[in-house]
Amino acid sequence: MYIPSSFTTALVMTILTAVFWGSWANTFKGTKRYPFELFYWDYIIGVLVCTLAFAFTLGSSGTAGESFLTNLKATDPSNIGFAILAGIIFNAANLLLVAGIDIAGLAIAFPIAIGIAVVEGVALSYALQPKGNPAFLGMGLLLAIAAILFDASAYRRLSAARPAISRKGIIVNIVSGLLMGAFAPLVTRSMTHGHAMTPYSVAVLFAAGALLCCFFVNTYFMKHPLVGGPVSFAGYPAAGARNHLLGILGGVLWACGTCLNFVAAGLVGVPISYAIGQSAPMIAALWGVVVWKEFAGADRKAWSFLTLMFVCYIAAVGIIALAYKS
Repeated sequence: MYIPSSFTTALVMTILTAVFWGSWANTFKGTKRYPFELFYWDYIIGVLVCTLAFAFTLGSSGTAGESFLTNLKATDPSNIGFAILAGIIFNAANLLLVAGIDIAGLAIAFPIAIGIAVVEGVALSYALQPKGNPAFLGMGLLLAIAAILFDASAYRRLSAARPAISRKGIIVNIVSGLLMGAFAPLVTRSMTHGHAMTPYSVAVLFAAGALLCCFFVNTYFMKHPLVGGPVSFAGYPAAGARNHLLGILGGVLWACGTCLNFVAAGLVGVPISYAIGQSAPMIAALWGVVVWKEFAGADRKAWSFLTLMFVCYIAAVGIIALAYKS
């Protein structure tokens, strides 16, 4: 299998993770009259197909470690279970995050859900795999959290009238954050325990778990959505090729980021790769500014918050990178 031979290569992979994780949602913005619950079925197909492509190419070539199928047969059964469970938990968290954004808006959802996920995911992963200088890792986390708060403040300035913050929105985003942060240590465990799994094996089983979760969680949300009315499967075949292709592309983009993140973690450790990968909101904000013109007409304070967000994220990535070197 392929593994990065240097820290520089692994760092580039983690940065690309943020790019892919922060970009996939643009595919949903490009759809027309396609409920997110139906879009998500195409998205999860794209995730599974992409992880399999990585596994049977980069994960099955080269002389380092075991090939995908060999590793899958030899690894401890508990590792397989934890990798699938990680995918199930992530998928539930992701669906709740989308609902949380609909209920409370980005300005509330991101600091709560992503903030909790970053701290929990890095802390628990570090407990299982103490790679990197904890002081630098901690400083990087604080800067990442500051960046999330600045990002939220910038989006909040876009609306003169701030909507009331409902208890439901707060609870949904807290649960999403707790679940989002819980999948990283499960991935860490699968990649470090006993006959450990390769990053490619973890990625495929992670995707399989996410698909399995959809049959329960996404189906439930289609019938009992947290926002809006019920969505019927009848709308799926009528969505059109363009909408389906965009959904699959969204899944492929997200899975590319995930595979690169897991592969980089094989060298630098999950705490560092996960922390840098969670710079994705910075990329999403860039898309919002440059392509979707979300900040057209925004006041000076909004732009100041946005600038501080970029500065904090860039500093966070730099300091977390130093955590590996120290």
